[in-house]
Amino acid sequence: MYGPPGIAYVYLVYGMHDCLNIVSEPAGSPAALLVRAVEPVSGVDAMRAARAERAVARRRAATADGADRAALIAAAVERLHAIPDARLAAGPALVAAAFDLDRSLTGTDLFDPGSPVRVEPRPAGDPTPAIVASPRVGIAYAGSEAMTRPWRLSIADHPSVSRPRPLPG
Repeated sequence: MYGPPGIAYVYLVYGMHDCLNIVSEPAGSPAALLVRAVEPVSGVDAMRAARAERAVARRRAATADGADRAALIAAAVERLHAIPDARLAAGPALVAAAFDLDRSLTGTDLFDPGSPVRVEPRPAGDPTPAIVASPRVGIAYAGSEAMTRPWRLSIADHPSVSRPRPLPG
């Protein structure tokens, strides 16, 4: 997370969930943006498959092999069909699971068009969405001052925004 800006910093939280950060300050300054949600615009079937694979791998049943493992993954994919497309990557750990991201991607240049994972610009002509700034969530350990800073940015009322959804205004 110490730079340079634009590179991926993927870390493990709670010993089981990978989370993607984008380094945001010059080298040597530990600052990054946590990618809390992504709107699926293509590759939805691949995202469900990646999430299913990750879910099966985290369970004790992950020791199953061959047909048993394939059956577990198929069942997990089937369960994931109940989740609306917009919600497939609606949380920091879900982003990593849906895109099959892990700590091996730390250091990847997210703005290099040739990178295996990258940030793409908004398509030309797409309207600029309304951005909402709200307090961060899940950081009670950091104290009240940090908890009230409006450093959680999201698209207002977007269905892919992780919960709790910030209120506009």
